[in-house]
Amino acid sequence: MSRPLHRGVSGGGRLSVNGPDFWDDSQMKDKIEKEDLERNRSPGDQTYSPTKFLCRILFPDNSPSKHNLGENGLLSDPFSPGTGRNRLKYALGWIRLSLVGIVLLALTGSFWWTVSITSSSRGHIYHGYRQLQEQVVSDLRDIGQLSLGAANVKDIEYCPPESENFIPCFNVSENLDLGLSKGEEVDRHCGPGSRQNCLVLPPVNYKIPLRWPTGRDVIWHANVNITAQEVLSSGSMTKRLMMLEEEQISFRSDSAMFDSIEDYSHQIAEMIGLRNESNFVRAGVRTILDIGCGYGSFGAHLFSSQLLTMCVANYEASGSQVQLTLERGLPAMIGSFNSKQLPYPSLSFDMIHCAECHVDWDQKDGIFLVEVDRLLRPGGYFVWTSTVTNTQRSVRNKVNLKKWNFVRNFAESMCWELLPQQDETVVWKKTSLKKCYFARRPGVGPSICSKGQDIESPYYRPLQACIAGTQSRRWIPIEERTKWPSRAKLNSSELKIHGLLSEALAEDSLNWNSAVNNYWSLLSPLIFSDHPKRPGDDDPSPPYNMLRNVLDMNAHFGGLNAALLDARKSVWVMNVIPTSGSNYLPLIIDRGFVGVLHDWCEAFPTYPRTYDLVHANGLLSMEFGQHSRCLMFDLFIEMDRVLRPEGWVILRDTVPLIELARSHAARLKWDARVIEVESSDEKLLICQKPFSRRQAS
Repeated sequence: MSRPLHRGVSGGGRLSVNGPDFWDDSQMKDKIEKEDLERNRSPGDQTYSPTKFLCRILFPDNSPSKHNLGENGLLSDPFSPGTGRNRLKYALGWIRLSLVGIVLLALTGSFWWTVSITSSSRGHIYHGYRQLQEQVVSDLRDIGQLSLGAANVKDIEYCPPESENFIPCFNVSENLDLGLSKGEEVDRHCGPGSRQNCLVLPPVNYKIPLRWPTGRDVIWHANVNITAQEVLSSGSMTKRLMMLEEEQISFRSDSAMFDSIEDYSHQIAEMIGLRNESNFVRAGVRTILDIGCGYGSFGAHLFSSQLLTMCVANYEASGSQVQLTLERGLPAMIGSFNSKQLPYPSLSFDMIHCAECHVDWDQKDGIFLVEVDRLLRPGGYFVWTSTVTNTQRSVRNKVNLKKWNFVRNFAESMCWELLPQQDETVVWKKTSLKKCYFARRPGVGPSICSKGQDIESPYYRPLQACIAGTQSRRWIPIEERTKWPSRAKLNSSELKIHGLLSEALAEDSLNWNSAVNNYWSLLSPLIFSDHPKRPGDDDPSPPYNMLRNVLDMNAHFGGLNAALLDARKSVWVMNVIPTSGSNYLPLIIDRGFVGVLHDWCEAFPTYPRTYDLVHANGLLSMEFGQHSRCLMFDLFIEMDRVLRPEGWVILRDTVPLIELARSHAARLKWDARVIEVESSDEKLLICQKPFSRRQAS
């Protein structure tokens, strides 16, 4: 464009004079047009012709003398101070020509952009349109909920009394009607109609649980669904250590009537080669999976030795092991060894314990033992206490002898080492060496899982009959792992396995330590007084044992768990990793915490009224920010179900989602307050569930 611009300004500078007289305008014009025609035909200026044509159309020459000849026959200087009109004409010419250039560039760019879009991006346009369409539908639905307002939305109804202990996805009668049997009727089956759109009220005589550690040993009888006959007839060793005293159930591990849990734990430690159970941590044991845990007495005793025991047991309509264990303030969830893998990563636990847990380990070709092997870390221990292991009695009982021989031989085929037996308790130690599996005779024991079968974090996948975890980078013997409590930090080499740097975990810990301090100051009834305010320096701080059972719905690295322990709060945390997000559950497990995978469009596998605090950071954005697979209000109903009366909810998310969450909290009759977060575009929503009672009939 520079050449036409140059010619448009000084094209008359090439005029020559051949005679003594001046040419008139017509002669001059003919001469100039001939020169221009010759220039256009020259090979060095072929790009000028169309541009010049456009310029002639846009910039017609209406002046009497195109070349501004002076009186002496020479060209006058168009930029001289004495030629203001010429300067204006040339300036306008520059502006017009610049506009033409801009228009041409814009048209050219638009043409090529259109060609590129139509030729290569049709799929992306369609995909983007579908995402936009889904988002619009979700937004309109949320806007509709907000526009109704808390006053105009119909109050949600309360569930009938028979739903006091209702757990979606565990409907035994419905499963029996569907033809499920052989233990599968008590398995988890989630479907579209498994939820109830109502609020579960506590029993008529429900009382707020006693604070820890008193609540570990004494619970209110009315808070759990168990009859006096079930209490008195509890047969297993870990169940029978409880007594019914008027309105309370007390758990005593030092009863003179039975062998105590302390003696039992001491026996297991000796079989492993330790002096007592306080040395478990030194041997690399931190997390224990207790199958069919009774009522949690084994884990309750070991808690003082810094051991974290997760109880898993089948769903039970009455006398539930999981419900009573959670009521005592101990980790527990519903899970079964029937047909599906538990939602824990491979290599998750340092010890797995079964004391009369009613799992038939010899059934289905030993597939339940294969699942135990998957969950055990290298060098971990499997403890089994059962009358089946009593070899003297088994000689007279052929059925038990057959079971014992199968379990013993199958365990040996998986490279488990049988330690010296005491009474009816046996302990196996899982191998720390992968080469043991390849040294077995062909056809002996279960095979090694292929890469496609060896999924590190399965989510209720059918049980696999192959040995898993051998291809994991987390295959580290428990003796070589960092000991607790240093394990919570993890060293740089351990973090590298999870793709993290030490600086990232340190920054995460720093942020969560600050957040927990703020949370603790906010968890006070003062914010719901007649004149809500932030607790000040003069306000009493909530006690360290104000909370016990904590559910972190989007645990990320487990930072909330670590910060609560650093602050010496008397809590345990169920760290949940949503299936829709990044899977950091192996990292959480390796830090010495307990956690589980879960899809929050489904009900959590626990009984009503089991958590003191429900926490979710960024969960609403994850589940409902881009597109939603379920309704946010359904999630809030589930949070209300698992939350104890007078329990707390802390949500942190974007402002629009927090405002929507606040409207849901109002429908649930929660006390709620929005808290500003400094230097952030997010907000906190702090809620407290009221203690709503059902009227006695």
